[in-house]
Amino acid sequence: MIERDENGYKIESQLAQIGSIAEPKTGAVNFPIYHATAYRHPRLGQSTGFDYTRTKNPTRSVLEDAAALLERGDAGFACSSGMAALQTVFALFSQGDHLIVSLDLYGGTYRLLERIMKRFGVDASYVDTNDIEAMEAVRTPATKAVVIETPTNPLMMITDVEAVAKWAKSHNLLTIVDNTLLTPFFQRPIEQGADIVVHSATKYLGGHNDVLAGLIVTKGKELSEEIAFLHNSIGATLSPTDAYQLMRGMKTLAIRMERHEYNATRLAVWLRDHESVDAVYYPALEDHPGYEIQQSQSSGNTGIFSFRLKDARYVEPILRHIRLIAFAESLGGVESLMTYPAVQTHADIPQEIREAIGVDDRLLRFSVGIEHIDDLIADLDQALSKAKAEIAELDSVSVDAKEPAAEGKGV
Repeated sequence: MIERDENGYKIESQLAQIGSIAEPKTGAVNFPIYHATAYRHPRLGQSTGFDYTRTKNPTRSVLEDAAALLERGDAGFACSSGMAALQTVFALFSQGDHLIVSLDLYGGTYRLLERIMKRFGVDASYVDTNDIEAMEAVRTPATKAVVIETPTNPLMMITDVEAVAKWAKSHNLLTIVDNTLLTPFFQRPIEQGADIVVHSATKYLGGHNDVLAGLIVTKGKELSEEIAFLHNSIGATLSPTDAYQLMRGMKTLAIRMERHEYNATRLAVWLRDHESVDAVYYPALEDHPGYEIQQSQSSGNTGIFSFRLKDARYVEPILRHIRLIAFAESLGGVESLMTYPAVQTHADIPQEIREAIGVDDRLLRFSVGIEHIDDLIADLDQALSKAKAEIAELDSVSVDAKEPAAEGKGV
């Protein structure tokens, strides 16, 4: 992996310095927010480079340039949400086109593909993207791209990006990678052959659960120009205020990701050995099936993992009893959040499909924040203990109710 930019700066420095030298007139170390929607033309046929804010905005441009640099792409595009970023990318495809998509998939992406893109005649096949033979089996003359999540959400499946990109290029297909969970701090898919990277920047890039944003990074002049056209035409662009707020969050990405990884690894190990837990899905664990691939293509691990309880009845009391950890949807913020995918993030995926890949009624997803690890373990411990006690009491009452009443002995 390329660790330094053209100036020789490592990624930690690149992140901390986003926008710090982009405003030479005043020397402001935080790039200003340009709210203007229109810009004066010096004369007929001339432009300052900014004409209308949907097409290009100075604040957004600094963010987009930073995204392209961090992901080692040629162009960046800031969108109003992660789903807006995906919709803009999917607008590359036309009626009759076919996509190959990761089997374990965020429910919102599945919803976009199945309930919207299908209306326009774009079809998708869901396979294990680590299985080249499986992808070859569903590939048709209409196939245009492979869409990968790695790690996947919520089961943390890992795909060998380099292998898939090589196969895709041999068939003239695009490789699109959702890099939300690892961010360019830990993984840069374009270096491994991907053509497009997308982010729900709301998550780790923003990092504070206070800004809604998406990012696209492209490699190659022709592809970058096509996405630029779609970005402007569709208009799902990020506001200058949100662009500023996202840049502010990204400045601390390096230190946040290191803490997320440390806390998540400690918690994953602790849960793996817990009597109430059946399995933990986290690629930092050596027994994870994607461990070796993850080690080879990434420099670290995300702060999110999922775990399966031995008894589905534990879910409700655990979510009721956690205190420091919040029962809330989303991920990637400094605050720890726990989610129940089967009825929340993946509710739009049909039950039979969810359960076939393992998103069942015993699975919880844990976005581990940057709180002190001892406090997180203590909170989870007390919630599990209370859940166990409640279930034991219910079982006891159930047994008592089934026992026959003792016969009266009389006097």
